[in-house]
Amino acid sequence: MTEETPGFEEKPDVPSGATPDDAEPKAAAPSEEEAAAPAGDTDRTVGLTAELDQARTALSERTADLQRLQAEYQNYRRRVERDRVTVKEIAVANLLSELLPVLDDVGRAREHGELVGGFKSVAESLETVVAKLGLQQFGKEGEPFDPTIHEALMHSYAPDVTETTCVAILQPGYRIGERTIRPARVAVAEPQPGATPASAKEEKTDDEESGGTEEV
Repeated sequence: MTEETPGFEEKPDVPSGATPDDAEPKAAAPSEEEAAAPAGDTDRTVGLTAELDQARTALSERTADLQRLQAEYQNYRRRVERDRVTVKEIAVANLLSELLPVLDDVGRAREHGELVGGFKSVAESLETVVAKLGLQQFGKEGEPFDPTIHEALMHSYAPDVTETTCVAILQPGYRIGERTIRPARVAVAEPQPGATPASAKEEKTDDEESGGTEEV
């Protein structure tokens, strides 16, 4: 047997002409799983990005749906409120229309001096209540005739008018806001056919007076 010398390790034989690095053991080459690891991470990142894009698209669609529903709800509320106001106005107008004959009786009694005592207090309370509900009376003698708010029951000619004019109010008209619930029933007069308007007569008189004072 060959005795080993203590303190010395046996070195592998190095071929002649080889460098010392050739004698050192080389690191093992990476396995197929380790080489495929970076490619797997890339695929996972691509998949997560696609899922994120899908989530963002779904969120945008749901947000648009919510905004559309909110707009439709706001329009619905406005429409309901508008209809509620319209129904209220119609109901009030119908009620006040039923009271117009009573108001006509009150007006005739006042004209004849019969609005006295307790009847006067009741009539004034009724007029106050209908005024609070928005009822307004219109129609005056001397105002121009307007077919949209006047109803002509009598017709005549007059030399002192320059246009169709209300010369008598037979029944006053009533309105609520811009809504006319009864036109004013009136007697109208038109200018006399062939008559010279009063304004033209005044202008002619002024011309004659000024011409008479001129010196020759």
